[in-house]
Amino acid sequence: MEEEKHWFSQEEEDVSKVVQRFERMKRNNENYFFDVIEFETIIDYYLEHNNQARAFEAASIASRQHPNSVPIQLRNARVLLDRGRIAEALRILKKLETIEPGNHEIFLAKGTALCMKGDIQGACKMFDIALTRDSDDVENILFSITSILQNLNYYQEVIPYLKKLIELEPFYPEHLYDLAYAYERTEDYTNSIKFYKEFLDENPFSDSAWYNLGMIYSKLEKYTEAVESYDFALAISNQNDFALLNKGIALSCLGRHDEAIQIYHEFLQDDPDNFEALTLLAEAYCKTDNINLARKYYYEAVEIVPDFADPYIGLAVIEMNEGDIDKCLGYLRKAAELDSGNPEIWFLTGKAFRLKNNQKRAIRCYQEALKLDPYFNNAWFEIGKIIFEKNLIERTLPVIVKAHKIIGDLPGINYLMAAIYYHTGNKESAFSHLKTALIIDRNSFNIFREFFPETNDNNLNREFNELLNENLK
Repeated sequence: MEEEKHWFSQEEEDVSKVVQRFERMKRNNENYFFDVIEFETIIDYYLEHNNQARAFEAASIASRQHPNSVPIQLRNARVLLDRGRIAEALRILKKLETIEPGNHEIFLAKGTALCMKGDIQGACKMFDIALTRDSDDVENILFSITSILQNLNYYQEVIPYLKKLIELEPFYPEHLYDLAYAYERTEDYTNSIKFYKEFLDENPFSDSAWYNLGMIYSKLEKYTEAVESYDFALAISNQNDFALLNKGIALSCLGRHDEAIQIYHEFLQDDPDNFEALTLLAEAYCKTDNINLARKYYYEAVEIVPDFADPYIGLAVIEMNEGDIDKCLGYLRKAAELDSGNPEIWFLTGKAFRLKNNQKRAIRCYQEALKLDPYFNNAWFEIGKIIFEKNLIERTLPVIVKAHKIIGDLPGINYLMAAIYYHTGNKESAFSHLKTALIIDRNSFNIFREFFPETNDNNLNREFNELLNENLK
């Protein structure tokens, strides 16, 4: 053990000496000779310490002193890649490939360059060639490939290489974590959950894995499982603030607002100026009808970050519920100035104008919300309410039909068209659009159900009656 420790110390000392000598040369503006191994050491040292400027200087000098050295030219190419000079690096690598076609490091570097250019197919071809060049070092080559692809955010492409690595090194659970994360980034949540669980079977005390699992469950709206995952993360590390905050959000989504409030307060003890947590806390107080405290924390969030739209939206909802529509619209105007691409702001503005009995402006706001998010079913529903309440079916039907031709089969517009045709007695069109809407998004029928009263109208076809009454149960 002592011999091994001494060996490492000696190696570090040798590296330090050669680097100091190089830096003395630069400082004194002199020219020293370094052999190939020394230059490799110097360049690798600077790359490892993320000193790109010095690595570039060392590689440039090394290339002049040893123009025919493959290890030096390979490092020169890597330094150029770090500086984004892809074309120059590829020219060097192409030349090196003819000199040492069996050197897998050349193909790894070429693959990196092509990744950086966005040619992922060409990159994977180079990586596959690299794997054929050294049968004794496949695991390390695979590890290099997966690191390159992960660093450049090619998560779909990294998956097959990670699977090969897991086959060769099943005793490294970290590969399972990387695979789970890659599936998470590609939104394949089923496989992501599977491999996070496999990783946690081997390494149950990884708070980051439990946290990531909780985030996936939250995205899938499985909030009970999300809370459990966040609890495990927090039990392992009570400093995991992200797990704490997201546990509060999951609790709110479960309707457990009093528990969420406690979590947000706990989070704010360590980060009292976190405007997002203050906004979430205010929303939770709104849900428990504690409007005074809701206002208090919305105001605190605005004071800390005046250009964050969400607190203004929350204050607008409070004023709308209390009947002060002008004040509500004032907050919504401010929110729209800060975040005009948020469809919820336009939707709420439409509701406010509707409460002021300004139907034209309300419809324009709902239309703006739908331009930003055509799947905003509540906006389609509100437009439908105006159409039916104001008896505008004949006037609006051609407009809705034209919109459907443009945007296609989205659930909201199909439910609305089914309702319009239902009320005009056009049984075939009503049945067609309702069937399409239910296929696309059956759960959203509940939003539109008041447009479809239960009926046994003989003027409508039997299939439509059966389909409608089945979903009204």
